[in-house]
Amino acid sequence: MNSHKVQPAPPFDTELAAILSVINEQLPPTITPEMIEPFRVGLASDVPALLDGRSITHREQSIPGPDGDLIVSIFARADHSVAGPGIFYTHGGGMVMGDRFTGMATMLAWVEELDAVVVSVEYRLAPEHPDPAPVEDCYAGLVWTAANAAELGIDPAKLVISGGSAGGGLAAGTALLARDRGGPKLAAQVLIYPMLDDRNHTVSSYQIDGTGIWDRGSNDTGWDALLGDRRNTDQVSIYAAPARATDLSNLPPTFIDVGTSEVFRDEDVAFASAIWAAGGHCELHVWPGGFHGYDSVAPFAALSIATQDARLSWLRRTLGM
Repeated sequence: MNSHKVQPAPPFDTELAAILSVINEQLPPTITPEMIEPFRVGLASDVPALLDGRSITHREQSIPGPDGDLIVSIFARADHSVAGPGIFYTHGGGMVMGDRFTGMATMLAWVEELDAVVVSVEYRLAPEHPDPAPVEDCYAGLVWTAANAAELGIDPAKLVISGGSAGGGLAAGTALLARDRGGPKLAAQVLIYPMLDDRNHTVSSYQIDGTGIWDRGSNDTGWDALLGDRRNTDQVSIYAAPARATDLSNLPPTFIDVGTSEVFRDEDVAFASAIWAAGGHCELHVWPGGFHGYDSVAPFAALSIATQDARLSWLRRTLGM
Protein backbone atom coordinates (compact mmCIF):
# COMPACT_ATOMS: atom_id res chain seq x y z
CA MET A 1 0.00 0.00 0.00
CA ASN A 2 1.41 3.39 -0.89
CA SER A 3 1.46 6.22 1.63
CA HIS A 4 -1.07 8.37 -0.20
CA LYS A 5 -4.36 9.05 1.52
CA VAL A 6 -6.97 6.52 0.48
CA GLN A 7 -9.72 8.20 -1.50
CA PRO A 8 -13.41 7.38 -1.10
CA ALA A 9 -14.58 4.37 -3.08
CA PRO A 10 -16.18 4.90 -6.51
CA PRO A 11 -19.93 5.40 -6.10
CA PHE A 12 -22.34 2.51 -6.27
CA ASP A 13 -24.57 2.17 -9.31
CA THR A 14 -27.76 4.13 -8.49
CA GLU A 15 -30.09 1.16 -8.89
CA LEU A 16 -27.79 -1.12 -6.91
CA ALA A 17 -27.29 1.45 -4.12
CA ALA A 18 -31.01 1.42 -3.34
CA ILE A 19 -30.98 -2.39 -3.16
CA LEU A 20 -27.83 -2.43 -1.03
CA SER A 21 -29.36 -0.15 1.58
CA VAL A 22 -32.10 -2.76 2.12
CA ILE A 23 -29.64 -5.67 2.12
CA ASN A 24 -27.39 -4.05 4.72
CA GLU A 25 -30.27 -4.03 7.19
CA GLN A 26 -29.80 -7.82 7.43
CA LEU A 27 -26.31 -8.37 6.03
CA PRO A 28 -23.57 -6.22 7.57
CA PRO A 29 -20.59 -5.16 5.44
CA THR A 30 -18.10 -6.73 7.84
CA ILE A 31 -18.16 -10.42 8.76
CA THR A 32 -16.12 -11.22 11.87
CA PRO A 33 -14.92 -14.70 12.92
CA GLU A 34 -17.69 -15.18 15.48
CA MET A 35 -20.28 -14.54 12.77
CA ILE A 36 -19.14 -17.42 10.55
CA GLU A 37 -21.24 -20.15 12.16
CA PRO A 38 -24.52 -18.14 12.31
CA PHE A 39 -24.04 -17.12 8.68
CA ARG A 40 -23.50 -20.73 7.64
CA VAL A 41 -26.87 -21.61 9.12
CA GLY A 42 -28.65 -18.51 7.87
CA LEU A 43 -27.38 -18.71 4.29
CA ALA A 44 -28.11 -22.41 3.71
CA SER A 45 -29.35 -22.95 0.16
CA ASP A 46 -32.93 -23.87 -0.75
CA VAL A 47 -32.35 -26.40 -3.53
CA PRO A 48 -36.00 -27.03 -4.47
CA ALA A 49 -36.50 -23.28 -4.89
CA LEU A 50 -33.43 -23.09 -7.15
CA LEU A 51 -34.83 -25.75 -9.46
CA ASP A 52 -38.46 -24.68 -9.32
CA GLY A 53 -39.84 -24.10 -12.81
CA ARG A 54 -36.65 -25.28 -14.53
CA SER A 55 -36.45 -28.41 -16.67
CA ILE A 56 -33.17 -29.40 -15.02
CA THR A 57 -32.19 -32.65 -13.35
CA HIS A 58 -30.08 -32.79 -10.19
CA ARG A 59 -28.28 -35.77 -8.73
CA GLU A 60 -25.62 -36.17 -6.06
CA GLN A 61 -22.61 -38.43 -6.15
CA SER A 62 -19.85 -39.35 -3.74
CA ILE A 63 -16.36 -39.11 -5.25
CA PRO A 64 -12.86 -39.78 -3.89
CA GLY A 65 -11.21 -36.75 -2.30
CA PRO A 66 -7.71 -36.17 -0.94
CA ASP A 67 -8.84 -37.03 2.60
CA GLY A 68 -12.06 -39.03 2.40
CA ASP A 69 -15.01 -38.83 0.04
CA LEU A 70 -16.52 -35.63 -1.29
CA ILE A 71 -20.04 -34.91 -2.51
CA VAL A 72 -20.70 -33.34 -5.90
CA SER A 73 -23.99 -32.19 -7.36
CA ILE A 74 -24.56 -32.74 -11.07
CA PHE A 75 -27.01 -30.57 -13.00
CA ALA A 76 -28.14 -31.08 -16.58
CA ARG A 77 -31.05 -30.21 -18.82
CA ALA A 78 -33.78 -32.82 -18.69
CA ASP A 79 -33.42 -33.22 -22.47
CA HIS A 80 -29.60 -33.42 -22.40
CA SER A 81 -28.50 -36.09 -24.90
CA VAL A 82 -25.43 -34.88 -26.84
CA ALA A 83 -22.11 -34.34 -25.07
CA GLY A 84 -21.45 -30.62 -24.74
CA PRO A 85 -19.86 -28.10 -22.37
CA GLY A 86 -18.99 -29.20 -18.86
CA ILE A 87 -18.73 -26.61 -16.08
CA PHE A 88 -16.80 -27.60 -12.98
CA TYR A 89 -18.04 -25.16 -10.33
CA THR A 90 -16.40 -24.00 -7.10
CA HIS A 91 -18.79 -21.97 -4.92
CA GLY A 92 -18.17 -18.72 -3.09
CA GLY A 93 -18.45 -17.84 0.58
CA GLY A 94 -15.15 -16.29 1.63
CA MET A 95 -13.51 -19.72 2.14
CA VAL A 96 -15.56 -20.07 5.35
CA MET A 97 -19.21 -20.55 4.37
CA GLY A 98 -21.56 -21.38 1.53
CA ASP A 99 -22.24 -24.75 -0.04
CA ARG A 100 -22.19 -26.30 -3.49
CA PHE A 101 -25.49 -24.58 -4.35
CA THR A 102 -24.27 -21.05 -3.50
CA GLY A 103 -24.33 -18.84 -6.61
CA MET A 104 -25.96 -21.64 -8.58
CA ALA A 105 -28.44 -19.38 -10.40
CA THR A 106 -25.70 -18.33 -12.85
CA MET A 107 -24.69 -21.94 -13.45
CA LEU A 108 -28.27 -23.06 -14.00
CA ALA A 109 -28.67 -20.35 -16.65
CA TRP A 110 -25.65 -21.85 -18.44
CA VAL A 111 -27.23 -25.31 -18.18
CA GLU A 112 -30.33 -23.94 -19.90
CA GLU A 113 -28.63 -21.67 -22.45
CA LEU A 114 -25.62 -23.81 -23.41
CA ASP A 115 -26.98 -27.30 -22.64
CA ALA A 116 -24.02 -27.53 -20.27
CA VAL A 117 -23.58 -30.10 -17.52
CA VAL A 118 -22.52 -28.52 -14.22
CA VAL A 119 -20.59 -30.42 -11.55
CA SER A 120 -20.44 -28.53 -8.24
CA VAL A 121 -18.14 -29.74 -5.48
CA GLU A 122 -18.76 -29.59 -1.72
CA TYR A 123 -15.21 -28.69 -0.73
CA ARG A 124 -14.18 -28.49 2.92
CA LEU A 125 -14.31 -25.05 4.56
CA ALA A 126 -11.88 -23.07 6.70
CA PRO A 127 -11.12 -22.57 9.53
CA GLU A 128 -11.87 -26.21 10.37
CA HIS A 129 -10.11 -27.26 7.16
CA PRO A 130 -7.43 -24.68 6.31
CA ASP A 131 -5.34 -24.51 3.16
CA PRO A 132 -4.60 -26.68 1.25
CA ALA A 133 -7.80 -28.63 1.96
CA PRO A 134 -10.23 -26.46 -0.07
CA VAL A 135 -8.15 -26.18 -3.25
CA GLU A 136 -7.07 -29.84 -3.10
CA ASP A 137 -10.73 -30.86 -2.80
CA CYS A 138 -11.54 -28.73 -5.83
CA TYR A 139 -8.68 -30.25 -7.82
CA ALA A 140 -9.86 -33.77 -6.92
CA GLY A 141 -13.33 -32.85 -8.15
CA LEU A 142 -11.96 -31.51 -11.43
CA VAL A 143 -9.91 -34.68 -11.99
CA TRP A 144 -12.99 -36.83 -11.33
CA THR A 145 -15.14 -34.72 -13.66
CA ALA A 146 -12.62 -35.00 -16.50
CA ALA A 147 -12.19 -38.76 -15.96
CA ASN A 148 -15.96 -39.28 -16.05
CA ALA A 149 -16.76 -36.82 -18.85
CA ALA A 150 -18.33 -39.42 -21.16
CA GLU A 151 -20.66 -40.76 -18.48
CA LEU A 152 -21.59 -37.20 -17.46
CA GLY A 153 -22.44 -36.15 -21.02
CA ILE A 154 -19.52 -33.72 -21.23
CA ASP A 155 -17.33 -33.11 -24.27
CA PRO A 156 -13.81 -33.20 -22.74
CA ALA A 157 -12.70 -30.55 -25.24
CA LYS A 158 -15.25 -28.16 -23.69
CA LEU A 159 -14.43 -28.52 -20.00
CA VAL A 160 -14.63 -25.17 -18.16
CA ILE A 161 -13.86 -24.26 -14.55
CA SER A 162 -15.81 -21.43 -12.95
CA GLY A 163 -16.34 -19.93 -9.53
CA GLY A 164 -17.36 -16.71 -7.84
CA SER A 165 -15.61 -14.81 -5.04
CA ALA A 166 -13.72 -17.37 -2.92
CA GLY A 167 -14.81 -19.90 -5.52
CA GLY A 168 -13.20 -17.73 -8.19
CA GLY A 169 -9.95 -17.84 -6.26
CA LEU A 170 -10.27 -21.61 -5.87
CA ALA A 171 -11.03 -21.96 -9.58
CA ALA A 172 -7.89 -19.98 -10.43
CA GLY A 173 -5.83 -22.03 -7.98
CA THR A 174 -7.25 -25.28 -9.35
CA ALA A 175 -6.43 -24.20 -12.92
CA LEU A 176 -2.84 -23.51 -11.80
CA LEU A 177 -2.69 -26.96 -10.17
CA ALA A 178 -4.00 -28.57 -13.36
CA ARG A 179 -1.33 -26.75 -15.36
CA ASP A 180 1.52 -27.63 -13.01
CA ARG A 181 0.52 -31.25 -12.38
CA GLY A 182 -0.29 -32.04 -15.99
CA GLY A 183 -3.92 -32.49 -14.96
CA PRO A 184 -7.13 -32.05 -16.95
CA LYS A 185 -6.94 -29.72 -19.92
CA LEU A 186 -9.36 -26.83 -19.54
CA ALA A 187 -11.08 -25.06 -22.41
CA ALA A 188 -11.69 -21.94 -20.29
CA GLN A 189 -11.84 -20.48 -16.81
CA VAL A 190 -14.53 -18.01 -15.75
CA LEU A 191 -13.47 -16.11 -12.64
CA ILE A 192 -16.36 -14.12 -11.19
CA TYR A 193 -15.02 -11.32 -8.93
CA PRO A 194 -12.39 -13.76 -7.65
CA MET A 195 -10.71 -13.64 -4.23
CA LEU A 196 -7.03 -13.90 -5.17
CA ASP A 197 -4.72 -12.04 -2.78
CA ASP A 198 -4.31 -12.76 0.93
CA ARG A 199 -2.26 -9.58 1.47
CA ASN A 200 -5.30 -7.25 1.27
CA HIS A 201 -3.03 -4.29 0.40
CA THR A 202 -4.52 -2.85 -2.80
CA VAL A 203 -6.13 0.57 -3.03
CA SER A 204 -9.57 -1.00 -3.48
CA SER A 205 -9.05 -3.19 -0.40
CA TYR A 206 -8.63 -0.01 1.66
CA GLN A 207 -11.44 1.87 -0.08
CA ILE A 208 -14.08 -0.76 0.65
CA ASP A 209 -14.11 -0.71 4.43
CA GLY A 210 -17.40 -0.71 6.32
CA THR A 211 -19.45 -0.50 3.13
CA GLY A 212 -21.01 -2.80 0.55
CA ILE A 213 -20.89 -6.58 0.89
CA TRP A 214 -17.66 -8.34 1.92
CA ASP A 215 -15.46 -5.42 2.90
CA ARG A 216 -11.85 -5.20 4.03
CA GLY A 217 -12.60 -6.68 7.47
CA SER A 218 -14.52 -9.59 5.98
CA ASN A 219 -11.57 -10.26 3.70
CA ASP A 220 -9.27 -10.43 6.72
CA THR A 221 -11.67 -12.90 8.34
CA GLY A 222 -11.69 -15.18 5.31
CA TRP A 223 -7.95 -15.18 4.66
CA ASP A 224 -7.06 -15.57 8.35
CA ALA A 225 -9.33 -18.62 8.52
CA LEU A 226 -7.77 -20.17 5.42
CA LEU A 227 -4.10 -19.44 6.10
CA GLY A 228 -3.70 -18.76 9.83
CA ASP A 229 -0.20 -17.66 10.80
CA ARG A 230 1.12 -18.24 7.26
CA ARG A 231 -0.89 -15.32 5.95
CA ASN A 232 1.21 -12.42 4.60
CA THR A 233 4.37 -14.57 4.70
CA ASP A 234 6.33 -16.28 1.95
CA GLN A 235 4.76 -19.58 3.05
CA VAL A 236 1.55 -18.94 1.06
CA SER A 237 1.31 -20.98 -2.13
CA ILE A 238 0.10 -19.68 -5.49
CA TYR A 239 -2.69 -22.26 -5.35
CA ALA A 240 -4.10 -20.70 -2.18
CA ALA A 241 -3.58 -17.09 -3.30
CA PRO A 242 -3.19 -17.03 -7.11
CA ALA A 243 -2.28 -13.32 -7.08
CA ARG A 244 1.11 -14.48 -5.79
CA ALA A 245 1.87 -16.40 -8.99
CA THR A 246 4.73 -14.88 -10.98
CA ASP A 247 4.10 -17.07 -14.05
CA LEU A 248 0.60 -17.05 -15.51
CA SER A 249 1.57 -18.59 -18.84
CA ASN A 250 -0.13 -21.67 -20.31
CA LEU A 251 -3.47 -21.04 -18.67
CA PRO A 252 -6.77 -21.61 -20.49
CA PRO A 253 -8.62 -18.66 -22.03
CA THR A 254 -9.81 -16.63 -19.06
CA PHE A 255 -12.78 -14.39 -18.31
CA ILE A 256 -12.64 -12.11 -15.26
CA ASP A 257 -15.27 -9.67 -14.05
CA VAL A 258 -15.45 -7.43 -11.01
CA GLY A 259 -17.22 -4.28 -9.82
CA THR A 260 -15.50 -0.93 -9.35
CA SER A 261 -16.85 -0.65 -5.80
CA GLU A 262 -15.52 -3.83 -4.21
CA VAL A 263 -12.44 -5.08 -2.39
CA PHE A 264 -11.31 -7.42 -5.17
CA ARG A 265 -11.24 -4.83 -7.97
CA ASP A 266 -7.52 -4.11 -8.07
CA GLU A 267 -6.25 -7.66 -7.53
CA ASP A 268 -8.56 -8.90 -10.30
CA VAL A 269 -7.39 -6.21 -12.74
CA ALA A 270 -3.78 -7.05 -11.83
CA PHE A 271 -4.39 -10.76 -12.44
CA ALA A 272 -5.80 -10.05 -15.91
CA SER A 273 -2.80 -7.82 -16.66
CA ALA A 274 -0.43 -10.58 -15.56
CA ILE A 275 -2.14 -13.06 -17.90
CA TRP A 276 -1.72 -10.61 -20.79
CA ALA A 277 1.92 -10.01 -19.81
CA ALA A 278 2.48 -13.78 -20.03
CA GLY A 279 1.01 -13.83 -23.54
CA GLY A 280 -2.30 -15.29 -22.46
CA HIS A 281 -5.94 -14.72 -23.40
CA CYS A 282 -8.09 -12.85 -20.90
CA GLU A 283 -11.26 -10.81 -21.23
CA LEU A 284 -11.73 -8.40 -18.32
CA HIS A 285 -14.91 -6.54 -17.37
CA VAL A 286 -14.84 -3.92 -14.61
CA TRP A 287 -18.45 -2.98 -14.00
CA PRO A 288 -19.04 0.62 -12.85
CA GLY A 289 -20.75 0.88 -9.49
CA GLY A 290 -20.89 -2.84 -8.82
CA PHE A 291 -20.53 -4.01 -5.22
CA HIS A 292 -19.42 -7.54 -4.38
CA GLY A 293 -21.95 -10.14 -5.49
CA TYR A 294 -24.35 -7.58 -6.95
CA ASP A 295 -25.49 -9.88 -9.76
CA SER A 296 -26.42 -12.57 -7.26
CA VAL A 297 -28.36 -10.45 -4.76
CA ALA A 298 -29.90 -8.13 -7.40
CA PRO A 299 -30.28 -10.33 -10.49
CA PHE A 300 -32.81 -8.08 -12.21
CA ALA A 301 -30.79 -4.87 -11.94
CA ALA A 302 -29.66 -3.51 -15.31
CA LEU A 303 -25.97 -3.91 -14.42
CA SER A 304 -26.56 -7.52 -13.35
CA ILE A 305 -28.29 -8.37 -16.61
CA ALA A 306 -25.44 -6.82 -18.63
CA THR A 307 -22.93 -8.77 -16.53
CA GLN A 308 -24.66 -12.11 -17.09
CA ASP A 309 -25.00 -11.39 -20.81
CA ALA A 310 -21.25 -10.68 -21.08
CA ARG A 311 -20.33 -13.96 -19.38
CA LEU A 312 -22.64 -16.00 -21.55
CA SER A 313 -21.52 -14.26 -24.75
CA TRP A 314 -17.88 -14.94 -23.92
CA LEU A 315 -18.55 -18.61 -23.23
CA ARG A 316 -20.39 -18.98 -26.55
CA ARG A 317 -17.48 -17.42 -28.45
CA THR A 318 -14.79 -19.29 -26.55
CA LEU A 319 -16.48 -22.67 -26.90
CA GLY A 320 -17.45 -22.04 -30.53
CA MET A 321 -21.19 -22.25 -29.91
